[in-house]
Amino acid sequence: MSVKKAVHTIDWEAASDEDILNSRIKDLGLQVPGSILEPFVNRLYEELAARGIGFHPPCYLADEWLCPDKTPIIGIPFWLAHRRLKAIEHRMMFEVEGGADDVCMKLLRHECGHALNYAYELFKKTRWRELFGTFTANYSDSYYYKPYSRRYVIHLQDSYAQSHPDEDFAETFGVWLAPESRWQEKYRGWPAVNKLRYVDGLMKRIGGQAPKIVVRERPPWAASRMVSTLAAYYERRRRELGSSFLGYYDESLRALFATDGAGGSAKKASKVLRAHRRLIADYVAKWTSHRKYDIYQLINRLISRCDALGLRARSSEADNIIGMASLVTAIAGDELRFLRENHK
Repeated sequence: MSVKKAVHTIDWEAASDEDILNSRIKDLGLQVPGSILEPFVNRLYEELAARGIGFHPPCYLADEWLCPDKTPIIGIPFWLAHRRLKAIEHRMMFEVEGGADDVCMKLLRHECGHALNYAYELFKKTRWRELFGTFTANYSDSYYYKPYSRRYVIHLQDSYAQSHPDEDFAETFGVWLAPESRWQEKYRGWPAVNKLRYVDGLMKRIGGQAPKIVVRERPPWAASRMVSTLAAYYERRRRELGSSFLGYYDESLRALFATDGAGGSAKKASKVLRAHRRLIADYVAKWTSHRKYDIYQLINRLISRCDALGLRARSSEADNIIGMASLVTAIAGDELRFLRENHK
């Protein structure tokens, strides 16, 4: 006779953060229905219905934002399903991707674009390939982009449409679907408007059709089957992110600047760095071959961490500038050079 294993669920009101972190993810009892995510999913479906699109991709809780390759289903990070988990996500990773309402909807529309692409196999259409590129192009964890290009829409951060043809379509769809986006006006004169017009006509043609591909198997990376503890999950994520982890350079910043307790009268490090951001970027750009745009992005990331850590500037302004310029140059030598050399 088989014996069923007991399922342990969390008492969200009584449990401490450490209790939650030491729980297996599958035992958290999470699901989209009835969670704080449900209104966002319903809103997505309402937007699709308003555009005459009958297929509403199923949504489930996964370990990250994703639409499994060629599978028309949307995975939403499980830690967005409960306010306590969102707080722990911020504590552990210093950010919550999709935590803000508007960003959550942008990400849902983006993933929905992937789902429709796969459900109707749009990537096989000749015009799709002409506008967006080859669907089978290699993916990479990082990409080199032109921040001011008008050949792509602006939807998610870091010009994500430029990372891959499939992402370009999903981003274009996301802009097209958003209510009151006024894409005809915003993108008038941009080459990207041709992609938006294509999506507009395409959705009108296929909106009432049944999808060619439907989900028949259990989706991958489902939170309901994750046996690792939440703490182990975060340890793995930090290790996999490496230098992309938001707090990766915290120790270097602490070595450069003082903490709040070291002297309340000292200026905030972030304020000093913002005042000299252009000068630091000019120095780094002069002695490296990196774009100023990328250097600014890196400096802004470090400034944000200075604020989060409560760091104060040293008494010597020159030391602050030289120290930050040296750190940015060292980081750029690793991160930005790899990015450029692998995405020419």
